[in-house]
Amino acid sequence: MTYSTQAKASHAQADEARPTPLSLQSEEIGQIIPADTSKDSGDLKAEQSRRKPWAHLLAGGLGGMTSATLTSPLDVLKTRLQSNFYQGQITASRQARGIPPPAQLGYLRGGLLHFTETFQILFSIHKIEGWRALFKGLGPNLTGVVPARAINFYTYGNGKRIISDHFNGGREAAWVHICAAINAGIVTGTATNPIWLVKTRLQLDKSRAEKAGTASLRKYKNSLDCVRQTVRAEGFRGLYRGLTASYLGVTESTLQWFLYEQGKLYLNGRQARLKASGREPSITDQAIAWGGKVGAAGSAKFFAALVTYPHEVVRTRMRQAPLEDGRLKYTGLVQCFSTIWKEEGMASLYGGLTPHMLRVVPSAAIMFGMYEFVLRLCGTEA
Repeated sequence: MTYSTQAKASHAQADEARPTPLSLQSEEIGQIIPADTSKDSGDLKAEQSRRKPWAHLLAGGLGGMTSATLTSPLDVLKTRLQSNFYQGQITASRQARGIPPPAQLGYLRGGLLHFTETFQILFSIHKIEGWRALFKGLGPNLTGVVPARAINFYTYGNGKRIISDHFNGGREAAWVHICAAINAGIVTGTATNPIWLVKTRLQLDKSRAEKAGTASLRKYKNSLDCVRQTVRAEGFRGLYRGLTASYLGVTESTLQWFLYEQGKLYLNGRQARLKASGREPSITDQAIAWGGKVGAAGSAKFFAALVTYPHEVVRTRMRQAPLEDGRLKYTGLVQCFSTIWKEEGMASLYGGLTPHMLRVVPSAAIMFGMYEFVLRLCGTEA
């Protein structure tokens, strides 16, 4: 036997005798016991199976489609109340009845008047225009809602995971939720602003023509024609009119995501304490477990929307792009805010608040409920 052959044999024997880092050695008999790596590999596979980026895209799109369809009548009402066209009609109606402006009525009477006028308009739509009018703009709305929600939930869900994995040791925290929500809001607003602009202008254009009793007054034939006329008259930047107000709306979505995550954190902690106690869940416990996340989503949206609502009015006005003396009446975010405040009072910055709340709160509950449900079907988690 040559020296090289002997060296190889001795190295092989040494390798066999040497325990691997993951092995255990019995103290009684000195036998090497291979470590059980099946559990670790199983946990890794389970973790990988839970991370399905596409699931957030699918769940967000389905959630947005479901909520938009069910709350379409209130979306039509909200858009009309936010526009200066319908605000002019409401003002003329008040003057004819001898009712002073809301700013002179005080907060309580002004709020009651706004609430009454809101439901009067809602009930008059189906009487004058038929039930189908309550779903006007649903097609363009779905065209905007489905990609917007899909992008938002996809960006937030995966952004939250990436930020927590790379910057917080895989742990979630409040600042992780906030950063992910801001990123998702900016990406979503930039990607879908042209869709929302076309949807808003088509909806208001059709309403004005029908109020006048002739279709010949319609400015836009369809969505493509609206895009062409907007680019021709205002340039490509015209498709992004109201984008700054959309970015301001990132504060709403960020606050909503933050509050929703805190609600989920509380519910998960409550469920863990209940399981640790060993007692049987009561009817109240079962109700909270079933509807807790839905309630958290609705509550988060209510508070976030109430705090940040004025940007909705400003965004609608800027997208509508009304003319005054042949020039655009609203030329920027701050100028639009100040003009509405001076000409119409603070109450107009909350025009359409009632139908907006009646729509977005149940809409958020439906959307987030569907989102969580689809994620569960896909075998992943939020």
